[in-house]
Amino acid sequence: MTISEQHIQSALDNVIDSTTGKSYIATGSIQNIRIDGANVTLDVELGYPGNSVKAAVQQQIISALQAIPGIDKISVTVSSKIAPHGVQGGVKLIPGIKNIIAVASGKGGVGKSATAVNIALALAAEGASVGILDADIYGPSQPQMLGITQQPESLDGKSMEPVIAHGLQAMSIGLLIDIETPMVWRGPMVTQALQQLLNDTNWKDVDYLIVDMPPGTGDIQLTLAQKIPVTGAVIVTTPQDIALLDARKGLKMFEKVGIPIFGIVENMSTHICSNCGHAESIFGTGGGEKMCRDYEVDFLGALPLDIQIREHTDSGKPSVIADPSGKIAETYRTIARKIAVKIAESAEDHSELFAKIIMEND
Repeated sequence: MTISEQHIQSALDNVIDSTTGKSYIATGSIQNIRIDGANVTLDVELGYPGNSVKAAVQQQIISALQAIPGIDKISVTVSSKIAPHGVQGGVKLIPGIKNIIAVASGKGGVGKSATAVNIALALAAEGASVGILDADIYGPSQPQMLGITQQPESLDGKSMEPVIAHGLQAMSIGLLIDIETPMVWRGPMVTQALQQLLNDTNWKDVDYLIVDMPPGTGDIQLTLAQKIPVTGAVIVTTPQDIALLDARKGLKMFEKVGIPIFGIVENMSTHICSNCGHAESIFGTGGGEKMCRDYEVDFLGALPLDIQIREHTDSGKPSVIADPSGKIAETYRTIARKIAVKIAESAEDHSELFAKIIMEND
């Protein structure tokens, strides 16, 4: 039997990527099929970072191809390619940043910042180049959570270099002021500071920039919607009714300004007793999932109210770094992959491919 590309395509047609829930053929991941007699070589290009699943994907493809009679040797290379994706109308991409993800909550105290930094670290662990911008000018927390104390450098006196922490490119107003200095600023100054932190930082080939938003739906959120190219937003809430009320406002705000909602993360879903391991839903149950059903958005995952999450972030080593093989870190990685898949499935931004037309007078 002479092996053809059609045989390869047919054998892989129903092989499903467990991360996307779609076949590798349907997502265009199978590329560069090469047949040399009884030897087959091909590439699998994932649209999301997937270090933790690459080996499984490779074995999955090899197992499917082994069912084809006459194949002797199979070589499969698995890689990831993160592309820039579409943003809200009228806003241009920022140099050095492919995709911006806003992590938001309507109410403070729901664990949004801990969720944001762990998602960022999880994406980095999966192989992406990741940055994190602390957009909370009044109460920046990312320097503490990442264990950063040094100020960012400026090589030209005009722009700043991001501070590297656990492999992340990080920037925060908290790196530029004394830790006890209150930011007694009105709205216009706050929004200007946010834009300077974003635009005056020399981000270096960032696949995903995580923006840790302040709570509420005020000036910062409006600036983000109108002037910053946001690929999509993640809403963090607890199951508690009072938190869900404000989370719904945040979700509706993003909908009104045309920013896609990637999904909802339910934090403090259950309390885990550090002595006996008993789980108790002290903030109620099912609130986040019900909100997802009401607004037809995805439920990305749930995190427990676990003392380790607080201890890890307070120490400057969030859970994905402090306990990378633990259950909490695995939950963050699952959430991060889901977000990356949502981005991969959205429309790509091809504006850089179009020629710039310059009108000149003779």
